[in-house]
Amino acid sequence: MKVLLACAIVAASVTALPAQSSKIDVTGKWTFTVQTDAGSGTPTVTLKQDGEKLTGHYSSQNLGEADLTGSVTGQEIKFTFNADAQGTSLTVTYTGTIENKDSMKGSVDLGGMAQGTFTAKRQ
Repeated sequence: MKVLLACAIVAASVTALPAQSSKIDVTGKWTFTVQTDAGSGTPTVTLKQDGEKLTGHYSSQNLGEADLTGSVTGQEIKFTFNADAQGTSLTVTYTGTIENKDSMKGSVDLGGMAQGTFTAKRQ
């Protein structure tokens, strides 16, 4: 009888927990701080999330302007874009973790030519 009562209390507690209603949405303007083997920068990235699909625009002094595509799966974010670095075309890939609604961090790969890390804050 005690076991059944304990199970009923646990079941009632679990069903009383609020549903996870706040899905992550990274839509908005972000300021990135990037450190790589090739140097550092503070690009601005505008993101638009539709479900798991991610689109947007990347803007920096080092790599210029580019449209991006990517995905958000749970807490994970990944996006890529093509850039021209001193006459060399490369694919830039950002892979990271969304820490909360206003910050993320991770790694960046500059087409295999340089790697580094980033942090980002929503503006």
